[in-house]
Amino acid sequence: MDFQTLSKLASLLSKPFARDFFRLLLIYRTISASEAASRLNLHVKTAQDFLEGLLTLGIVTKEEVFEKKRPYFRYALMNKKLRVDFDLEQLRTVHEDKGILDTILIKEKKKANCVFKASPRGDVISSITLFSGKSRGREERKIILTESQGRFLYYLPFPTESPQSIRHILKKASLDVSYVDEILDIVRFLSDHHVIERIRGG
Repeated sequence: MDFQTLSKLASLLSKPFARDFFRLLLIYRTISASEAASRLNLHVKTAQDFLEGLLTLGIVTKEEVFEKKRPYFRYALMNKKLRVDFDLEQLRTVHEDKGILDTILIKEKKKANCVFKASPRGDVISSITLFSGKSRGREERKIILTESQGRFLYYLPFPTESPQSIRHILKKASLDVSYVDEILDIVRFLSDHHVIERIRGG
């Protein structure tokens, strides 16, 4: 199950009428949206949307039937057991390629609208404050860094310096590649917020 599917399922299960709705689906072999709506005191469209949501997730089946030549749909449970299996590893950022540590060169962007705050010990950046807007409408957002991110960003080249590879900065900060995920996460974040300049190396 992917995250989008899990979110849809969670949204349906969070409905205040979900438990009673599933009870009806369990009791009746098939049920229509109007029948379910009348039993649960819901608007027909609310019941229809819920059933269609379950249909897209493969939880129910849908069959068109006719009553006095008028077509309508009936729904039935596919299975009486609902299993949720989600691997959190799916949320891990996919690296652009294994050579990204050497092929992407970075440095602090010139005139970046932010402030780096060093920790009292001086060799770690503890937080970065980003500024947006002007004058009275100016807003600020403080980003708290992990220890490894702070050590990495302490050695980030200044705007006037030559850009360096991520691997080179990791070595200067005495960090091994096991920290690469959270380092790449903050690099991408700061790049998106125009704090870090990324240059494709040779």
